[in-house]
Amino acid sequence: MTAERVTVSLPPDVLSSAREAVAAGAAESLSAFVADALRNQLTRAHALAELERVLGGRPPREVLDTVRRDLGLASA
Repeated sequence: MTAERVTVSLPPDVLSSAREAVAAGAAESLSAFVADALRNQLTRAHALAELERVLGGRPPREVLDTVRRDLGLASA
């Protein structure tokens, strides 16, 4: 895969945690870890956009909170 170099600024705690995750084997490099995180965020954004399209709009906050609670997910 071709890659393009970019510069980003990250909070020190986020960078430290990412480096620790890479050291623990979560990814082969910091670049790969960040690329995976961005890919996951983009997938989530596309899925939410599709959900909104299918539902005819964004679900109400109460519905999202109920689903998150039922699935054991953290509140947004």
